[in-house]
Amino acid sequence: MLRRVVVVVYSGVQVLDVTGPVEVFDSVNRFLPDPRAGYRIECVSADAPLVRTSAGLEIGACPLEAGEGPVDTLLVPGGWSLYEALEDRPLVEWIGRAACRSRRVASVCGGSFLLAEAGLLDGRRATTHWAYCREMARRYPRVVVDPGPIFVWDGPFVTSAGVSTGIDMALALVEADHGADLALEIARYLVLFFKRHGGQPQFSAVLDAQLADRAPIRAVQEWMGAHVEHPMPVPELAERARMSPRNFARVFHREVGMTPGRYVTRMRIARARDLLESTDLPVGEVARRCGFPRIETFLRAFGRAMGLTPGAYRQRFQILKPSGLMVDDAHAGRRS
Repeated sequence: MLRRVVVVVYSGVQVLDVTGPVEVFDSVNRFLPDPRAGYRIECVSADAPLVRTSAGLEIGACPLEAGEGPVDTLLVPGGWSLYEALEDRPLVEWIGRAACRSRRVASVCGGSFLLAEAGLLDGRRATTHWAYCREMARRYPRVVVDPGPIFVWDGPFVTSAGVSTGIDMALALVEADHGADLALEIARYLVLFFKRHGGQPQFSAVLDAQLADRAPIRAVQEWMGAHVEHPMPVPELAERARMSPRNFARVFHREVGMTPGRYVTRMRIARARDLLESTDLPVGEVARRCGFPRIETFLRAFGRAMGLTPGAYRQRFQILKPSGLMVDDAHAGRRS
């Protein structure tokens, strides 16, 4: 029996929030040997029959009333007009009622605000785009907002972060319905580099640090990123910036927001996470490639930063890639 997916769209909705997950579900229909086991996708809207998106494209939709009855997956996308949608009480109330007759409810990006506005996320973990997590926590204090993962699954509710993560979330839903093999086949068909798990962070830890405004410091940062495996004593870094060690450390902290030593450690841990997620290299080799001369030092630094051992991190977050896309040893640590 076809699983009914109802997508709630509204004027100003973001196109990719809608089309990303929809393409995943539609692709499943093309791969299943029994088409009756796939998905029936419906878009509903108070602005039917044509809904203008934030990009100016129009999406065909049926009236909200067409979305009545049992629903397998209710999908609520975000959009630049989100705050106007939050003021639309009939829409918010309809989402609340529809959720009660849905097996599961999913949101993309700011769509989680609409779920929270309907009171559906009270007492639950949820996420949204990293830029709006603080606002969500302020506006909905009963929601446990987690700004880290790309999507969060709590009971029947699945909330995803920014735009493209709706695709990752949809693949996870497909995996729950049809197994990992089909989800990976769909990822390969859609030419995704890899299928990300929900616990993947929304952005690299290195991005927490800012890029320096001053050219000498910025040049040193770029060199550091390209030579993570090398020793990086402050005097050598200072020499590259043509500064005294003391002045370099002071300026670096002011420009980047952390000491050179802390920046180096965070950069090395970020590279280690990348290798643990995308390769089968032994932990000792990961440590060496990330500039840790002794594995004991690596284990302590990684444990402090992540709260997990490298082995536990790999077990939890290693990327399951479609066949043919595993990073080989010769190019480990590099991504296209």
